Amino acid sequence: MSKVYETGCAKNAANFETLITYAIGYGAIYKPSKTSINIGNMQIQLVKVKDAVSELHTTLASCSNAIAAREIGFEPIQKLSTRLLNSLKATDTPTQIIENAATINRKLQGKRVSPKLTEEEKNALAAEGKVINQISASQQSYDSVLDHFDKLVKLLSSIPQYKPNETELKITTLTALNTTLKQLNTTVITNEIALSNVRLLRNEVMYNLQTGLVVTAQDVKTYVKSLFGATSVQYKQISGLSFRMVK
Repeated sequence: MSKVYETGCAKNAANFETLITYAIGYGAIYKPSKTSINIGNMQIQLVKVKDAVSELHTTLASCSNAIAAREIGFEPIQKLSTRLLNSLKATDTPTQIIENAATINRKLQGKRVSPKLTEEEKNALAAEGKVINQISASQQSYDSVLDHFDKLVKLLSSIPQYKPNETELKITTLTALNTTLKQLNTTVITNEIALSNVRLLRNEVMYNLQTGLVVTAQDVKTYVKSLFGATSVQYKQISGLSFRMVK
């Protein structure tokens, strides 16, 4: 969600509150037949909008904190993975098993088993009629990192020769870290879902085509124009208030 969008929502709410103040100032003459634009109902609508925006800000802060915590938690994984591989290499583990661990480490590092072809190499192969089908080998999404790290921990757990003395490299430590990383990722997902739901609620009270704030504000403008005239001072007071509809 863009900052411009969020700023536009705040501006809509502020202008709506200004619009209500003007309507109150018109006194008893302001008596629309459409119930949605009477003073009382607009004040209720404003409260709902403010509540929705406030809840959005709270949920957004929670989501931002969860994302930051995940970034901090996952940051050491690449270096740790390399240490684990080197620790394994320092044992009598069979070469093939070490290579299995190295493959997982390469994925955690986002590296290719074979170097990516240069443009010149691609052109040379194409000239020979060979099919080029290189896709990105980087699998650095948090879900992928979790998957690869889980595989690495499970692999090391199955290797009898892997018995490091360093606490941070021990299987018990790695298992606990693996659980923590999963929890951090789940917390972000949960917060992102909550944020999406809160935004839906905010959009409903702000942009619903029948009952939303923007539509109500436009109805008020139309009523004031009909009540006082298009060239009236009263209409000029509110005609410049902007209410942006966002799809």
